[in-house]
Amino acid sequence: MLEIRWHSRAGQGAITGAKGLADVVAGTGKEVQAFALYGSAKRGAAMTAYNRIDSEPILNHEKFMNPDFILVIDPGLTFITDICANEKPTTQYIITTHLSKEELIEKKPDLKGKKIYTLDCIKISIDTLGKPIPNAPMLGALMKVSGMLEIEFFKNAFKKVLGKKLSQKVIDANMLAIQRAYDEVQ
Repeated sequence: MLEIRWHSRAGQGAITGAKGLADVVAGTGKEVQAFALYGSAKRGAAMTAYNRIDSEPILNHEKFMNPDFILVIDPGLTFITDICANEKPTTQYIITTHLSKEELIEKKPDLKGKKIYTLDCIKISIDTLGKPIPNAPMLGALMKVSGMLEIEFFKNAFKKVLGKKLSQKVIDANMLAIQRAYDEVQ
């Protein structure tokens, strides 16, 4: 089973990202879960979202997991929450930051020796969408790092998910954000 934990602030789109990922992956015939945990529902409050993906029925409905991927879409949460909680030796991190990997590890020594990928999802979302909603760029980075789905397949499937709610202009901007993050994650 593949497990993913998102660290975000309310309003940054982690729940929408987790649900969108689940919709796309469910279309491939896999079993999926997407859910969130947050205290105060105020915009800006720290929260987590989760995905589980498997070929078999998923019987575990608890929030506890040992994630394969930890996605941090708000750079500040890297330093004020325990993003490393319940990790496995093979857990991979995709972290939104303007810092280099070396600077990030220097400021957050807990990350030393871990498999870390970085990119600036906030900047990408502002540049492409005009606002700081970094969930789409994070999904692009996840596709690159995980190899879960081919990027063109993912973008085409995600367009259908977004098409239910958004204008073509916003969908196109999200596709740019996804592709740019896919290309920039390191």
